[in-house]
Amino acid sequence: MPETRTIKPDIQHKQQPINGQPSGIKIPKKSTLHKNWGLIISLAVVALILISIISGYIWFQIQLSPAGSDKHQYVKIKISENSTSSQISQQLQDKKIIRNSLVFDIYVKLSEKGSKLQAGTYRLSPADTTPQIIEHFTKGAVDEYKITFYPGATLTDNSDKVNKQDVTSVLKKAGYSESEISSALTDVYDTPNDVMLFDGKPSGTSLEGYIYGDTYSISDGATVHDILQRALDRFYGVVKGSNLVERFKAHKLNLYQGITLASIVQREASTAQDQGQVAQVFYSRLASGMMLGSDVTYQYIADKTGVARDPNLDSPYNTRRVAGLPPGPISSPGLTALEAVANPASGDYLYFLAGDDGVMYYAHTSAEHDANIAKYCKINCSTP
Repeated sequence: MPETRTIKPDIQHKQQPINGQPSGIKIPKKSTLHKNWGLIISLAVVALILISIISGYIWFQIQLSPAGSDKHQYVKIKISENSTSSQISQQLQDKKIIRNSLVFDIYVKLSEKGSKLQAGTYRLSPADTTPQIIEHFTKGAVDEYKITFYPGATLTDNSDKVNKQDVTSVLKKAGYSESEISSALTDVYDTPNDVMLFDGKPSGTSLEGYIYGDTYSISDGATVHDILQRALDRFYGVVKGSNLVERFKAHKLNLYQGITLASIVQREASTAQDQGQVAQVFYSRLASGMMLGSDVTYQYIADKTGVARDPNLDSPYNTRRVAGLPPGPISSPGLTALEAVANPASGDYLYFLAGDDGVMYYAHTSAEHDANIAKYCKINCSTP
């Protein structure tokens, strides 16, 4: 049989056009510029994420910082049983003890201390950080805190000063209410030490002059009465330790009168040396029958009663008009003022003044005193 061969037709397949482009034309690749834009966008996104994380961390740390700066200010807060972290944090934020309730909650959860927050009554300081405040709650008790009463302070200060140092303001900063304070200030203090300390003090008079200026460590749960009793006990210790009763008696003063004179000396002079000399002036005036002539006495009663300071104020506290000592102390005297009255400086001065330069100037006669006023006291001596 003849050999048969299948002849395949010589068919050339033409390349079909792609996307409408003529055959044989190559499709260009994406430009390098497009690749660079993609990289730039990716880096920008990463940078924004990093900036957000860093900013968030800084913000978080700021919110953990103290809400206040006064280390002597405390706020009393009661945490009930079964209180949640959110309830506690909101209460703290409302009382301005912390900056941010949400941050408090987040920190509690991150530190896994939520189940350790214990109910109770706490006295907290806005000067503490959020972690420190949380630590108080986990301990379930408040550490001892400190209260400072100041020499020269009064029981109350009705002025509009910002940083008041009177006894009432100090106790308010410690977290006590006005009703608690006023009640304690009128309480009866009759321990054996109190009886001795109040020797010569007229019945019914206030504790003015008796809240001894010092720093006291106070335990949680202490009442205002407890705190004032501590101050009275401290004062008794000073009186007894310095033998003030006998030393005042040598100057013909009982304890109450000695404390009263010391309270005036405290307000008139700031250094121990000047307090001793001012005490000498007052003793010399009392001995010669002159008015005590202390400006701080009428200023005290004017401030206390809310009237204008007037050298002619009609009051037994105005020693410019009334002879002898005022009815009682006008401030809490410190140890140096008490010592000045117990042991005054030597001399026979009858006048003194605080110059505009802060220096005390003394004089024997009215003429010398007037000359000192003209020379050294153009500002201080022109105001009541």
